[in-house]
Amino acid sequence: MVATSEVVWVAEGAVAANFPSPGTATAAPTYGLNFYRNSCPGAENIIRAAVIAKWNSDKTITAGLLRMFFHDCFVTGCDASLLILSTPGNQAEIEAGPNLTIHGQDLINTIKTNLEAACPGVVSCADIIALATRDVVLLAGGPQILFPTGRRDGVVSLASAVDVPGPTDTVTQAIAAFNSIGLNVNDLTTLLGAHTVGVAHCLFFSDRLYNFQGTGVADPTMAPALVAALKSVCPQGATGLGNPVALDQGTEFIVDTSYFQQLQLNHGILQIDQELTHDARTSGLVKSFGQFGPSPWGFSFARSMVKLGNVGVLTGTKGQIRKTCGAINT
Repeated sequence: MVATSEVVWVAEGAVAANFPSPGTATAAPTYGLNFYRNSCPGAENIIRAAVIAKWNSDKTITAGLLRMFFHDCFVTGCDASLLILSTPGNQAEIEAGPNLTIHGQDLINTIKTNLEAACPGVVSCADIIALATRDVVLLAGGPQILFPTGRRDGVVSLASAVDVPGPTDTVTQAIAAFNSIGLNVNDLTTLLGAHTVGVAHCLFFSDRLYNFQGTGVADPTMAPALVAALKSVCPQGATGLGNPVALDQGTEFIVDTSYFQQLQLNHGILQIDQELTHDARTSGLVKSFGQFGPSPWGFSFARSMVKLGNVGVLTGTKGQIRKTCGAINT
């Protein structure tokens, strides 16, 4: 398990411009650590209190927020465009296929309401997602992440723009997708470690149980005992999403390295997860991250999360601070 005090990581170059040289007069920073310390001093405490209350009653919120953060940042950047609801004439991101099972919006909306009461028009929905994700990862046993803040909210949300890596992608396809937003193979392998929490529905892996790539048999890279166990949960020919199955067959509610250990036992649920173990570009990282005892994954995860959180950030006068996360200000 990753120690909660193991990692503190600040973005590579992302906030350097916000720290002036001695004796240099500059404008107030628009993106950096503790951005709200003057404009809304209690903001992070308000966020943390709501996250703790939610996590105490619903451990699935860890996976929910991680997935929300990833899906938001991967499409037009970390601008909370994922939270905008559809309107007549515009189908928003939240209604795209990959986002239909996103959850955690209720928590983000609660936090936004509380922040608007304390500091109207100051804290963005994009920063709420980032900081809530930071806090829930720590609560679930993961590393400490130092996200810069000062993100502003986007004003465009299109379902047609949603193109995120999928569960049946090859490693090559996934690498290309991550490269497209400035992340590398280390970030890919590291961030898929977020599958240490969360579930997958039968629809997304049943082909691996019954008819892998049209062969009429199960995926040979999945452990036979796991195939048998999953067939009892996901009957052949079932319709709809099907039953949820834990992505980490070891410690499903803890942010730790069990996911990588499970992959080395051929217990990966999704095709992309298991392929990490068998691809030369990622297999070494899987072994390194999954080693018993001290693992470099916690450090790497905190670092890659900050890199992801810097994708497409709107600052300064770009975008807006939404009054509610589900609608663009009029």
